[in-house]
Order: sequence, then structure tokens, then C-alpha cells
Amino acid sequence: MTWEAWLTIGVVVFVLAALWRNWAQPDIIMAGALTLLMAAGMISGSPRLPDPREAVAGFGNAGPITVGVLFIVVQGLVRTGATERLTRPFLGLPKTPLGAQGRMILPVTTLSAFLNNTPIVAMFMPVMTDWARKTGISPSRLFIPLSYASIFGGICTLIGTSTNLVIAGMVLADDTLPAVGMFDIALIGLPCAAVGIVYLLLVGRWLLPDRKPALSLGTDPRQYTVEMIVEPDGPLVGKTIEQAGLRHLPGLYLAEIDRDGAVLPAVAPDRRLDTGDRLVFVGIVESVVDLRKIRGLAPATDQVFKLAAGPTGRCLVEAVVSRDCPLLGQSIREGRFRSVYDAVVVAVARHGERLQQKIGDIELQAGDTLLLETSREFADRQRNSRDFYLVSALDGSAPMRHERAPMALAILVAMVATVTVGWLNMLTAAMLAAGLMLITRCCTGNEARQSVDWRVLVVIGAALGVGRAMQTSGAADGMARSLIGLAGERPWLVLAAVYAVTTLFTELITNNAAAVLVYPIAVASARTLGVNPMAFVFCIMVAASASFATPIGYQTNLMVYGPGGYRFSDYLRIGLPLNLLMLAVAVGLAPLIWPF
Repeated sequence: MTWEAWLTIGVVVFVLAALWRNWAQPDIIMAGALTLLMAAGMISGSPRLPDPREAVAGFGNAGPITVGVLFIVVQGLVRTGATERLTRPFLGLPKTPLGAQGRMILPVTTLSAFLNNTPIVAMFMPVMTDWARKTGISPSRLFIPLSYASIFGGICTLIGTSTNLVIAGMVLADDTLPAVGMFDIALIGLPCAAVGIVYLLLVGRWLLPDRKPALSLGTDPRQYTVEMIVEPDGPLVGKTIEQAGLRHLPGLYLAEIDRDGAVLPAVAPDRRLDTGDRLVFVGIVESVVDLRKIRGLAPATDQVFKLAAGPTGRCLVEAVVSRDCPLLGQSIREGRFRSVYDAVVVAVARHGERLQQKIGDIELQAGDTLLLETSREFADRQRNSRDFYLVSALDGSAPMRHERAPMALAILVAMVATVTVGWLNMLTAAMLAAGLMLITRCCTGNEARQSVDWRVLVVIGAALGVGRAMQTSGAADGMARSLIGLAGERPWLVLAAVYAVTTLFTELITNNAAAVLVYPIAVASARTLGVNPMAFVFCIMVAASASFATPIGYQTNLMVYGPGGYRFSDYLRIGLPLNLLMLAVAVGLAPLIWPF
């Protein structure tokens, strides 16, 4: 290999070491590696006059742009509560990490076999976050299995991943090879997926990290008292407290129910809810925000409907009452709080005490922390006011738009259907879906902008640039030929080497680039040995998608990297044995199905 190839390999090794040691955030590391390769002229041009267009082409690639647009689509689903409607019927509310993984893995694997796995993961991520918050299960126990399950499904059908379609297209261009059918890859894909699922469920409990976020009712002095009312003809009427999901809310407990003036304390889990029940909760602010997202519950006060700002222009704000507030000593109702501040008090926290009065009857004291529903401009207007010591808006606290959930689901189904039948590519369909989410007000423009995780897009775009450097410098081709050459003329060993090289390249660059690089070398090796090339073809399909050992090998791994709170070593610890299992199953079965 040339010195350019060795330099590129050195940079890639540095990237892996930096990710392993957590020297910096992944987006910083990948962007730094791309910058070094650009400065050295490894991607295109020369060190003196490098042409940056090829190096940064990954940022204009359909992959990261699609992921970015899908963030907006998912935001529309989240803000309307559509994700809960879509997933709750078959996911339920598990009580253990194993139960959560079991309920999630099979549906995600099945869906990913027929749909692009990127939107599947994007759609399930907020559901996993909600699960983790409600059940106390660590997010790190859920997000890697989510990504891996989508990969398992992708290797079971021709349309499961774009890699399978790329390889099928290359096979179709070769007149000497038979065309690849829809379920041909399932002959080895299904056994690989089954082994992977069993591995996750049996071994995952020891290999997955358990990093629980700090969320405890007893450690936060701001224990709010908040009243909610069961909406007439809503989905919670007739359900028990347990069935309604109101029993195991983290950092929040149901103190009592006020039913037609009769107070029901010490609420039992089998108590059924009735129309107009006033539920009194006590808990921390994060849980109060989550409580207001539950379909079928509404604030007990009717004052929110009198606010000047519409539902899409409102949010929750925390404000601490100062000694100079003109409403001190008056109840919230007597002081006409809404009229004075154009804000409605939905909860009050007072030094960790349980406030017995209804919200409107609470007399304000200095130091009271109020949770207000108001316009987005309230925080700016009152930030320097003498009436409050502290004013801060809460992220993601806008009222849910449950009435638009059917529209959001219809948009999602239309996006998936048009891609599945081949009318539109994934990027075009996602852009249309995102536009419809905005037009139909399933999410606002501000929410759409805030939903995009730019760090993920930087990592994907930079990784594509680094992968391009592996190709143009000759590093990838040199490594492939050297490793396959070590296997000699023994077909099984050559097949294992092809699989291993493809997996290695998938972990270091991208799955499509890995498949395209290794495919011609693999087919040529099979013909030289005089064996059936189709065993090599399908092993490449599996190896190019079965990326488990690094977060940068597959974009779904990158998507869950941050939300799961993972480190690079987490992927290596659980993913490397899984890579080896996949290699053993695929290489062991392929020559039996497509005999040499």
C-alpha cells in the first residue's frame, strides 16, 4: 500500500482510539478526522490546493439529510401523541428490562424487514424514552437493542436495507448470476436474526450498561401540587388507575381523587376513573410536564382556555414569587392572576409541603414556585420583573395536540407506503411528510428546528467523508486484498475472510461503501476458486448490514448513541461477540444453501 493509504489507516485508528477513550464528543472527533484528511489531500486534490467538494459530499448525501428530515416527522408524531397510539397496543408498560426488550425487539425486527429501519428507529426512540421515564428502566438497556433489532429485520428481505438493493443491482448487471428474489436472503437472514434476538435477550442483561438518570421525588425540594380532570368521553373513563398508567409515574404520585365533592384518599390501583374526576398529584416538575401529555387528562382549571395565546403558542414556565409581588397574601383567584399576568397557575410548590387547597384557593407567599401555562413571550417579559425572583421556560412543555394524531399517523403511513411500493425514494417521501407535518400543524416550525439533532448529522456526514478517504487512498482495497489473500485457496476460509473484511469496513466506513468495495473482489475470488458466487453475494449482504461493534458503522447505531448515554466501549463489548456469531451462522449456512 502507498503512504497515503497508511496515513489514512492511521487517522482511522486514531478516531477509534479517541472514541474508545471518550477524549471528545463523537461529532468533534469525526469532524477533526475529516479535517486532517482534507488538509493532507487524502480525499481529493493535493495538500496545496485540496478540492473540498468531494470531502464534504457526505453532508449533502441523502443519508444524513434523510435522518435530519425524519427528526421533524417524528416530532410531529410526538407532539400529537401519535407514537403512543401506534405503539402502546402491543408494547404495553413492561416492569423489567428483559420484558421491555422482549416487547420491543420482535415488533421492531418485523417492521424493519419491510420498511426502512431508519424511520422505524426514529419513531421508537421517543417511546423508549417514555418507557425509561415511567418504569425506571435505564435508557442504556433499551436503545442498543432497538438499533440492533432494526438491523436484524433489515437482513431478512431484499428491501430491508438499501445495502441489499445495491448488491442486488450489481448482481442484476452480471448476466452470469441469477437475480436476487425478495426473500432469498431470508434463508440466512432469519437464522441470523433469531440468533441475534436470543443473544440480546439472554446475554444483554450482563453486557448492556445500566446507567440510570437521577430522578427522585425525595431529592427535589420543588414538589408541585397539580390538579387534573378526567375528560368526558375520554379514553381514561372506566379504566382503573393501573390501566390508565397513573400508578407508576416516576417522581409523581396520585394523592387523592375528588369525585363530586367527595374526597377519595389513598387511591387503590384498581379504582376506576369516572367522568369529571379531579385528580390531585404531587411530584417534581419533569413528571408534571409528562402528566400533562397523557391523553384523556386536562388541567382542572378552565382558565387556560381564556389565555390570549393559542395552544401552539403556549408553554410551561417556572416562576418564583418575590417579596415585592403585588399579589402576596391573596389567593390566586382573588388576585386575578390570569388577568394580571396573562398566565394560568397549573401547579404550586412550597418548600416540599403538600398543599391541601385547590389551586385557585392557594394564597401566594414569597418563595412559592409556580408552574404557569402561558405564552412563549412570558419569560422574556417577566425575566427582569420585581414580581418574580426567577423565571424559566421548560423545554418540550407545549400542550399536546391529540386531536391531530390521526392526521400525523396518516402522514406516516403515506410516507412508508410510497417508499415501500417504490413510488418515491426515502428522502423525497420524508421531505413531503415533514412538510405535511408543518402544514397540518402537527408540529410548529420552531419545534421542527429544535427537533433536529445536528450532532448526529455531523457524525454521519464526516464518517462518509472518512470512508471516501479509505477508498480514494487505496487503503480499503489494499486491506481487502491482503486479508482475503491470507485465506489461500480454501473456499470456506475465503468466504469467512470476505465476511470479516466486509464487517470490518462496515464498522469503519459505511455499509453501502463496504459492500461496493468488497463485492467485485469476492465474486472474482469465487470464480477463481470455481465455486458458486451466490454464497459470497448473500454473505456480503448480511455482513454489510450487521454492524454492531461500533457506533459509526450504521446510522441507527449513531442515532441511539447520545440518547442511550453510551460510550464507544459499550458497542464493542456487546457488539463484537454478536458480529462473530453472525459470521459463524452466515458462513456456516451459505455454502449449504448455495453449494460450492
